[in-house]
Amino acid sequence: MTTPPRSDRPGWRRLARRSTAWSAAAAVGLVLAAAVVTLAAQDDLPARVASHWGPGGVPDDTMALTTFLWADVALVLSLVALFSAISLAWGSSASTRRMTAAANVWSGGLGATLLLVTVVLQRGVTDVSTVAMPGGALVAVLLGPLVLAVPAALLVAGDPAQPATDPVEPDAARAGLAADERAVWFRTTQGGPGTVIAVVAILTVTLLAIVLQMWALLAVPVLLVGVFAAMFSFTVRVDSAGMRVRSALGWPRTQVPADEVVRASVVDVSPLGDFGGWGWRVGFHGGRVGVVLRSGEGLLVERTGERSLVVTVDDAATAAALLNTMADRARARTGGGGGVR
Repeated sequence: MTTPPRSDRPGWRRLARRSTAWSAAAAVGLVLAAAVVTLAAQDDLPARVASHWGPGGVPDDTMALTTFLWADVALVLSLVALFSAISLAWGSSASTRRMTAAANVWSGGLGATLLLVTVVLQRGVTDVSTVAMPGGALVAVLLGPLVLAVPAALLVAGDPAQPATDPVEPDAARAGLAADERAVWFRTTQGGPGTVIAVVAILTVTLLAIVLQMWALLAVPVLLVGVFAAMFSFTVRVDSAGMRVRSALGWPRTQVPADEVVRASVVDVSPLGDFGGWGWRVGFHGGRVGVVLRSGEGLLVERTGERSLVVTVDDAATAAALLNTMADRARARTGGGGGVR
């Protein structure tokens, strides 16, 4: 594996620190603001608030108000610490920085929403056993944080152009193309175990909404259909421009320019062992980004700036050889690094 030049390293770390700082501050600010509101309403809230609801939206557990409040804040701080650590350690790719910034803001939004819903539902109540959880409140808790998380991801700056200065390694596979020949490779990768999990999740929430007659909760499976449709079908294309990976819905998507390819190769992918699951993921190996729909054969693209991308797709060897060839040609056009045609 080629190690990117050290000059690449400070740039992404600066970007990671910036996105981590503002997203963590936003998350902490959200939950602390909600905590202030909760404390201000303390005299109008029961000493023990309903903290869990069973079937039919009936409370089945309570917690001291202060314990509930600080447990909520501690949960948010723990999540923010986790996602911030991932960003600072593995945020070489804009994709990772966007996911962690969104996760930070989502965490703060979740904690804030839990506290505010508690205040709204239980203010002025003396008997918490009468406090029902309406479907709208549950939807607010589940989906409300996404309203802030999505814009947070969009606010994160993309990666600056980082053309390679060294040639692709001579032992990397190449496509057998003549100097004047052109080629395009593309495949669709879809399905896998993640699709089964998605279907089970959608059916479970739908049945829960019907059984509990919480019709507002049906908004959740509707959203899940869109999310899973975006995450479990991708088109992968390799041509003279580099590699493009695009969801069936058009987003998410990413592109690796040919002049940023350090090396392309084939790897064996374990979704749980390497990425902790399926979909668009951040891996455990140096922040490697993965579009992971199944186990087995995958295309690994190492690129400048300590970044790498893995896509589980059939015929990865052909894609890797062609991408290395296009990387050679990109260097020859710009005079950067030479390489083998």
